[in-house]
Amino acid sequence: MFSVKPMKPTFKSYLPPLQTDLKKCPQPPIKKLEARLLPGEIVVNEVSFVRKCIGADSSHGDLWGKLICTNFKVSFITHDALPMQVPPLLTMFISVVFSQRFQVANRLLGEHDVPLACVEQVVTVNDAKGKQKVLCSNQKLKFNPTELILYCKDFRIIRFRFDEAGPQSAKKVCLAIAHYSQPADPQLLFGFEYVGKQYYGSLGERVNGVDPGGGLQMPLFDRPSEWDREIKRTGAAEWRVCSINEGYVVSPSLPEYFVVPVSLADQDLKQYLCFFTAHRIPLWCWNHPNGSALVRMASISDPLQQRKLDQRICSAITKSHPQRSDVLKSDLDKNLPNIQDIQAAFVKVRQICVIEPFEESEEKWLSSMESSRWLEYVRAFLKHSAEVVYLLEGKHVSVILQEEEDRDLSCVVSSLVQLMLDPHFRSLTGFQSLVQKEWVMAGHRFLDRCNHLKKNDKEESPLFQLFLDCVWQIINQYPAAFEFTEMYLTVLSDSMWIPVFSTFLFNCPQQRTENSMDFAKSKCIPVGGEKALRFPPVWDWSQQFTPKDQALFNNPMYVGKGATCVQNGAVKSFRRTKKNYSSTLRGMPSSLRNILMDGHDSLTLTRRNSLVSRLKPDFSQIREVVESPTERFFRDWVSRPADLQGMLIPQLLPSHLALWRLYFLRWVPEASIPKGGPVTAYHKLSQLADEVEKLQSQLRQYKGATPASTKTSTPSAPPSDHSRMYFKAGSTHASSSTPEYLSSSFPFSPVGNMCRRSILGTPLSKFLNGAKIWLSTETLANEAL
Repeated sequence: MFSVKPMKPTFKSYLPPLQTDLKKCPQPPIKKLEARLLPGEIVVNEVSFVRKCIGADSSHGDLWGKLICTNFKVSFITHDALPMQVPPLLTMFISVVFSQRFQVANRLLGEHDVPLACVEQVVTVNDAKGKQKVLCSNQKLKFNPTELILYCKDFRIIRFRFDEAGPQSAKKVCLAIAHYSQPADPQLLFGFEYVGKQYYGSLGERVNGVDPGGGLQMPLFDRPSEWDREIKRTGAAEWRVCSINEGYVVSPSLPEYFVVPVSLADQDLKQYLCFFTAHRIPLWCWNHPNGSALVRMASISDPLQQRKLDQRICSAITKSHPQRSDVLKSDLDKNLPNIQDIQAAFVKVRQICVIEPFEESEEKWLSSMESSRWLEYVRAFLKHSAEVVYLLEGKHVSVILQEEEDRDLSCVVSSLVQLMLDPHFRSLTGFQSLVQKEWVMAGHRFLDRCNHLKKNDKEESPLFQLFLDCVWQIINQYPAAFEFTEMYLTVLSDSMWIPVFSTFLFNCPQQRTENSMDFAKSKCIPVGGEKALRFPPVWDWSQQFTPKDQALFNNPMYVGKGATCVQNGAVKSFRRTKKNYSSTLRGMPSSLRNILMDGHDSLTLTRRNSLVSRLKPDFSQIREVVESPTERFFRDWVSRPADLQGMLIPQLLPSHLALWRLYFLRWVPEASIPKGGPVTAYHKLSQLADEVEKLQSQLRQYKGATPASTKTSTPSAPPSDHSRMYFKAGSTHASSSTPEYLSSSFPFSPVGNMCRRSILGTPLSKFLNGAKIWLSTETLANEAL
């Protein structure tokens, strides 16, 4: 990922590094520091008298402690707190963060902990010998390191110094981190040890009666009944649950239960599956209220059967439509960037946001961001999804999303389409069920795309991060339409690197079952009547955060189905009237409506043609630029006020898309805005929402409402003694001014997570001269300009 630039020899490089600053620093007191271990976690190696670098220009304010490597994380244990006084050159960025520092506490990780799965690269440096090395698993280290730099997948860069530590102990810790951060087998991931110790006792019974994921109030789609409820919710009467893959006998990458047209018998499906790539037959995703269906499928591997299978599949989907509308196919491989292009763009964005200096001019920074093509790819996926929305909503036709293996690009597009059309998926529970259905159960290769085993960099691709970025773009344009916040999206992305949850740990449900069965047998773990170990899903947020911290996920502006309001002194719940989604066409001119409904207009596509290429008019063959029905549909929709409980289409001009600052820039001190950023508005709105909740509660008491009627007023309403908001009215945080600890990085703290030279003085780019990694402070100081 990062290349190491050989250092240039200078006169200073032949001299040992000066220890003046270090001698002035007080010697760290000898304290007994112990790591807090999770069930199944063991200490592999440790070294004392380690200095975690806080300031890049001097050792002032650095933390002393013990660096510990376990089979789960890299842990730095210290009794010191971050300094009350900030290094002078850092004051202009984060002067208020030190005095009243804030950070959400994760129950699985300490303040200075990094999961091994989050470590992207381990770099060791020896200043005296002028050497540096990127450590891989089972490699030897021929020099004693004086510095360790960890490059993390969540964009953090963390530095440790070993000036006062034992050289051999420091070397062993560095080698242990490199080895355990690159497991050779899925069963070496910490989640297996954790689940075996946390949830299963010696007799195969639940430890303390705990059932991982058993208390969730959302579907995991691992049972036929949950698919049945989704079919009924969407009104897909002509679709049924199929169980031919029970026990994964048909396809290892498909879920055991999925939805198919009623007209397709199980015997027909078994006959067709051998012609599809990886035996992935078409899967139902969602049904539009007008009867149109969204379907995804892999490509047909046998060209001789292409036409025959296309006709049979499309005929079955057509029969499921009440109007027997046509079926259009969208080839995602031809119309969207591939996983390698997405990975290359992501690496460039990381280089721009984290590695390269921040003192460059705004014009150059923006042009560099544009050249990375990341936002271009975000726009491409949003645009293609919007065009599929038009076909489902405006043309009343069913759409098949086709991809080679139906496990990557189709996950992004199918999720975005449902998010734009169905307000259920904009609630917190609905969004989580969407990810569970379209990513986890559909067999997205999280193990390979996250590169948890670090075996093949060519398979790594941030498709899920791309999807979350697309979701953030829509939230940024329609903030009141979503129940969750960008903090929730960021935390969800970070959870990918905590190898405990089944959600992001495997390529498919069958891989989880197979590996957990083998692990249980090898460790003699009795699983009772279950098939295999049950890993907890990430959706049980109580495993990571307290109820108070989970309140940061709640959007105070959300206007949902059960949102309460006060009308003429009475508390009422806003209920969306049942209507057809196509009612958005009512406000259109009759001529446009006739064009959209006419089955003989120029937009009719053949089933095997590319979707996007046919939607774009060929301006070279006409003299006047004629607005296509698609463009008119979008223009007309944008011209009207958005229905937050209806269809949402993002605006896709380059000026409408922005960089997701909280995700990409949260660890950059120079980008942190004290008492600024979107969180300041979130702070005020949360207080207002909390005050409204309190007034509503008082109004109910004044009206003499019974507890039962209070509970039925809104399904998602919090109890009267517990607010949904993190910031509460009338509390210590409710002053008119913004709290000192708030910054644009909230609830994350950039302090101590990235140490580089100050932007004052010589630009860092001249020191690096094209290097892809951060070198040590001492090495940079010795570089010639």
